[in-house]
Amino acid sequence: MTARQDTLWKQLLEPIFGVFLDGEEIKRLQNSIDWEGECDRLGTPDFVYPEYYRSQNFHGVEGGYLTESAATTYDPITKYVLPPNETWIREEAIAAIGGQPRRILDMGCGTGSMTLMLKQTFPDAEVTGLDLSPYMLAIADHKAHKAGLHLEWKHGKAEETHFSEQSFDLITVALLFHETPATITQAILQECFRLLTEGGQIVIVDGNQKTLRKTEWLNNIFEEPYIQDYAANSIEVALGSSGFADIRTQEVWWIHQVTRGMKPMLIREGVINLKLDRQEGGLQPAF
Repeated sequence: MTARQDTLWKQLLEPIFGVFLDGEEIKRLQNSIDWEGECDRLGTPDFVYPEYYRSQNFHGVEGGYLTESAATTYDPITKYVLPPNETWIREEAIAAIGGQPRRILDMGCGTGSMTLMLKQTFPDAEVTGLDLSPYMLAIADHKAHKAGLHLEWKHGKAEETHFSEQSFDLITVALLFHETPATITQAILQECFRLLTEGGQIVIVDGNQKTLRKTEWLNNIFEEPYIQDYAANSIEVALGSSGFADIRTQEVWWIHQVTRGMKPMLIREGVINLKLDRQEGGLQPAF
């Protein structure tokens, strides 16, 4: 697996970002983590990575997210490539959350930036971050300890988490779906629906699909193997076909979007029973 040399990232942006990145700080971070030990602790033994993940490069990084360098450079680079401010974008997603969730799953948590913000916003909640890369989880755990926050981390596939049904009342998905094939995106949303309690909510922050459709040149800047499919599809439609209701999307700074959906409350037999009024020829609720 080799990184393409013809991407704008490799030709132009990688050298530019290299000027802004603190190489010594990145090196200190790399050297401060026992990567083998942490990956063994946080990872799943004999885990089989899905083909869509292990066979692709992301952001021009050879080996994708399954490397130390990808994990240690993700945060410094993301700070510059999420205009106008990475934290503001994540805050917009958190602002869309209703109520006080008690059990939260951050799906595809990466280095845990969103996961930490969720715990800081809802300190009494149980917050879990799930990701496919044990290297990213190692950075996430490092950040959590540094911030004095207790979080749970799980290594695994977002489309097949092995959590029990209705385990969470909030699931967040930050900057994940532009990096998954459309079929996997749908499978992840179906898994989210299974994991949520009735009335639970999902909040998604990612690239603005309407903008990406109109600016194909943006899609070619970074090596993102699935972003064209993401731009062509609709998260709202995918949520609806997975069973979610009350779906709403808001644009954030033109190039981002936050989409929220809810798992409907089921009407159980014995709570409301519809009977046929034969005289009137219609349905009447009987309580």
